[in-house]
Amino acid sequence: MIISTTARRFAPFALGLTVLVGAARVATYGAISPAHAAGAFAIGQCAAYGQAFDYPAEHLAKAAALKQCKGECTAVTMKKACAAFAVDLTNPCGPHGYAVRPKISASLNDATRECYKYGGKECVIRAWVCDAKG
Repeated sequence: MIISTTARRFAPFALGLTVLVGAARVATYGAISPAHAAGAFAIGQCAAYGQAFDYPAEHLAKAAALKQCKGECTAVTMKKACAAFAVDLTNPCGPHGYAVRPKISASLNDATRECYKYGGKECVIRAWVCDAKG
């Protein structure tokens, strides 16, 4: 393998820059993650919903999600997680299900399962949300 003189001179610089960028990302991630780690999902009648993610506090995320949801709604909060809401396609005002789980795939599957458990015939995901860490 032939390596040019320029490549040899550039290699330590590239390595140093890579380490510096990596350290900056770790420092930034550590500084941001506690400040923006709360989310909420509000669920109401007839497929109404509201969502909020990456809020600095759970109560702020919950208030934002409830504000988006039309009618009487219930809110669940999440940190480093995902939430999903499933409704019966044939009767959106009927059976529904929701789930909050660490992974999006689990929340989608469990919300659909809950909808079927309560009598849904054609359950589909109406909405989902993850905070930045979920």
